[in-house]
Amino acid sequence: NLAESKYLSLTTFRKDGTPVATPVWLVREGDHLFVMTEAGSGKVKRIESNPVVELAPCDMRGSIKGDRFFGNAVVQDAAGTAATVKKIRKRYGLMFKLIGVLDKFPGRASGDRVGIEITVGPNSAG
Repeated sequence: NLAESKYLSLTTFRKDGTPVATPVWLVREGDHLFVMTEAGSGKVKRIESNPVVELAPCDMRGSIKGDRFFGNAVVQDAAGTAATVKKIRKRYGLMFKLIGVLDKFPGRASGDRVGIEITVGPNSAG
């Protein structure tokens, strides 16, 4: 089950169709999943170019642990992002705080975060 998983493998697609999978944290609300990433990241650029994504429950390293599904992703505006970050902070608690501390270390990339809203399609990707 995507919503019960602690991690989600979020696969976005390059312009040539090459898949790029990344494990991310997620929160479910109704029929939508919400994730966050750094603004300007490859994920964001790929979603803006092609909103189709592939989703699957996974572990923290990205190893798939269940069925795959397709969905459509939208990069959220500032208000949507703030709401998504708040939901993820609530779900992940201490782990979220630790990541915030680690982001402050020299040499660690830490940009502005952006929320992504995903509508999951009914069909399994196999």
